Amino acid sequence: MGNLVAIVGRPNVGKSTLFNRLTKTRQAIVNEQAGTTRDRQYGKSEWLGREFSVVDTGGWVVNSDDVFEEEIRKQVLLAVEEADVILFVVDVMNGLTDLDEQVASILRRCKKPVLLIANKTDTNELQYNAPEFYRLGLGDPYCVSAVTGSGTGDMMDLIVSKFKKESDEILDEDIPRFAVVGRPNAGKSSIVNAFIGEERNIVTEIAGTTRDSVYTRYNKFGFDFYLVDTAGIRKKNKVTEDLEYYSVIRSIRAIENSDVCILMLDATRGIESQDLNIFSLIQKNAKGLVVVVNKWDLVEDKTVKVMKTFENAIRERLAPFVDFPIIFASALTKQRILKVLEAARMVYENRMTRIPTARLNEEMLPLIESYPPPSIKGKYIKIKYITQLPNTQIPSFVYFANLPQYVKEPYRRFLENKMREKWNLTGTPVNIFIRQK
Repeated sequence: MGNLVAIVGRPNVGKSTLFNRLTKTRQAIVNEQAGTTRDRQYGKSEWLGREFSVVDTGGWVVNSDDVFEEEIRKQVLLAVEEADVILFVVDVMNGLTDLDEQVASILRRCKKPVLLIANKTDTNELQYNAPEFYRLGLGDPYCVSAVTGSGTGDMMDLIVSKFKKESDEILDEDIPRFAVVGRPNAGKSSIVNAFIGEERNIVTEIAGTTRDSVYTRYNKFGFDFYLVDTAGIRKKNKVTEDLEYYSVIRSIRAIENSDVCILMLDATRGIESQDLNIFSLIQKNAKGLVVVVNKWDLVEDKTVKVMKTFENAIRERLAPFVDFPIIFASALTKQRILKVLEAARMVYENRMTRIPTARLNEEMLPLIESYPPPSIKGKYIKIKYITQLPNTQIPSFVYFANLPQYVKEPYRRFLENKMREKWNLTGTPVNIFIRQK
């Protein structure tokens, strides 16, 4: 599970075009959700039946327009630390630059597989410029054109061949996996420690699985679950100390390997763009969500009114997905810690919800009758039958209609909201497909 490919290189060599080429086929299909275009830096790709994540490191740097050698160095070091395969992109049209040399000098020292990608080889003549990149000391340059796609198939073969063989996971499939995620200093490790308490002997560590996800199994207070822990396993590199987006890349594996994500927010800081980035990773991976507002003990005014205001602000920032539990807790005083686990377990169960077809049609069809989808060009859209798809990761429903292409996003959201009112789907994303009957 969870191979991570990072794209590095100086600005304007076509990293994001390459990123789009690697991820687009799936992204277009998988992510028709509204509101996920915020960050174009993370996506999934599949080749020869192997699925992997792709990260474009350039997208996270605050000052990406200015060529800050320091920033690029940080990106590269981060990629070296986190990724399984690194794609180092250079530009055949412009040839070698000092910056390329600097990136290469870091990559030559790293133990990870590095592929040197000579991009913008848009015509055959240009491939004769590629040999100068041998000077970087990173082996053969692979000529590709991210724009036209030439050479990208061979590149994919190569990437997949560099992945380590999958290790078999020794996990019990029926036990929920929770991941605690959030920005640095939001209190992730304190809450994990609060869960464990002092009774260390109850905790069984299962190493293995991916390089840096450790699953800890808890069996306490009537809860039985795995905690996916990725933080604090390797010593933090001095370089990455001050990196904000470091937390985002760090979270990718934890999120991918979990069922429900516990997103920690800092009560004293409110929601920041980094929180939104992590939230959209959770959404892209269609995981359950529990939001925990930590450090509630530090907030002066704890009235219900203040809580409500806080809660509304959070839901507003994370819209359109608003149906998830928000818990005001303190890892320090252990206030409402069990509540967090209860909420996570409830969300996990909601992900498993099965609604009988008869009930679905009974409840939803009269509703659709009274509020049909708006007609387009005088054509009336009729929805005749609804059913839930079996064995999906999240509850997924098919609405059969005569003109599915005319049912637009707002109506889909209307259906989803009505379903959430009738059934307990709190915390879990829902898929609604509209198909030809």
